Amino acid sequence: MYEHITQSALSELLKLQGHTFLSLYMPMERTFPGREQNPIRYRNLLRQLREHLDLSTGAAGQHSLLEPFEALLSDDRLWNSPRSGLAVIGGDNLFRVFSLHQSVPEQVRVDRQPYLKPLLRLSQAAGTFQVLCVTRDAVRLFEGDHDVLHEVELHPAVPRNLEQALGSELTEKNQSGHPDGFSRAAEKAGGMTMHESGGGGKQDEIDIDRERYFRAIDKTISEHHSRRSGLPLILAALPRNQAAFRAVSHNPQLLDEGVTLDPALLDGDALRQPCGEIMSKRYSAWLDTMLERYGAAQGKQLACENVPEIGEAVFAGRVAVLLVESGRNLPGVVNQQSGAVDLYELDGDGKAAEAGADVLDQLIPRAVQTGAEVVVVPPGLLPDGAGAAAVFRF
Repeated sequence: MYEHITQSALSELLKLQGHTFLSLYMPMERTFPGREQNPIRYRNLLRQLREHLDLSTGAAGQHSLLEPFEALLSDDRLWNSPRSGLAVIGGDNLFRVFSLHQSVPEQVRVDRQPYLKPLLRLSQAAGTFQVLCVTRDAVRLFEGDHDVLHEVELHPAVPRNLEQALGSELTEKNQSGHPDGFSRAAEKAGGMTMHESGGGGKQDEIDIDRERYFRAIDKTISEHHSRRSGLPLILAALPRNQAAFRAVSHNPQLLDEGVTLDPALLDGDALRQPCGEIMSKRYSAWLDTMLERYGAAQGKQLACENVPEIGEAVFAGRVAVLLVESGRNLPGVVNQQSGAVDLYELDGDGKAAEAGADVLDQLIPRAVQTGAEVVVVPPGLLPDGAGAAAVFRF
């Protein structure tokens, strides 16, 4: 019932608009006694959501949309499971609950499309990932982020060790070779398996066993875990096994970077730091690439920070990249035919003189539908006061 954030899930939600959608975000306490307050906080947010629903033009009286939200209050598994945040999105024939490994500010929204900016930010930042630990004697899978990493129960189809994977076809143990049964030099090169000089016979059989073992792990992890979660996968294995596993892997979620420590000596706490560093470096490099692309577009007169101009370009299909500042709201409305943006004037306190939906929330779904890449960037990286920027196709 509880989902992790995946690009496929976000893509589905970003296509939805034109009906009444309810969105609820809340941070959660992981440990006792703080987590006892989680249901109370959720109940308070439900009350706010009902008030927003009553005040929303065209949505008043649609209290049936709240029923699945209210049903979560009696779900003991939700409140007894450790997590850092919760996102609940609902509407006609729609109800999705996202378990978040990172905290989010509490907020509720009633609008004509789901409110997804926090999920977009979390999906792009150094967020949730899985770690596959592989030795001859054990296969383990962890999931989490830089704050917490817990072991995942493996699908029955995933082999737990070499003997379970190969059974009667496993080379007998009383052969010569390295103590772990794998040759250090057994790596793919030019499509052929290379072995140590002088290593042949039994050692060749051992290396073939390893290749078959890794293929079995890769296939079942990909089918029963990675495909379902859509999360990046980090391989934790000794250096001599890293290249060999990657040579046979067809898992698109497997990252090029891996943890080269002995996974037999690591638990979730010990894995968090090296895995968190891998994810942080990947996110920083990706964000730098996006900002460099924006800078290059400025030099070619193909970049813009003017929101009304961006709105019209989004609806005309001219936007290749839409950069949106995290946590920034621009009250106003977007004409759903032309993309014309009407921004509401702010008073001295920076508040809109009249209530309205966030312009950025209205532009993001249309940008995705027209093939644009949406990037949620941390505050302070876009030109002062812009809130959004775009790279144009032409």
